[in-house]
Amino acid sequence: GGIVLIKIRLTDDMELRKEIIEKLKANDGYCPCALVKTPDTVCMCKEFRDMEEGTCHCGLYVKEKIDKE
Repeated sequence: GGIVLIKIRLTDDMELRKEIIEKLKANDGYCPCALVKTPDTVCMCKEFRDMEEGTCHCGLYVKEKIDKE
């Protein structure tokens, strides 16, 4: 088996990126999509950190697996 790298990047959607970052600032760094403010909902939220790959709930971050041989 090869090495699997995990790449985390911001969404390519610049409008969404700007909107979510502004909401994060207004929400003291907590996910603007979360209903409660807990350590698990501080951006990057626990739900996203625990994902193997995919997009966070807000759509700001994307996690991708990259296979290295």
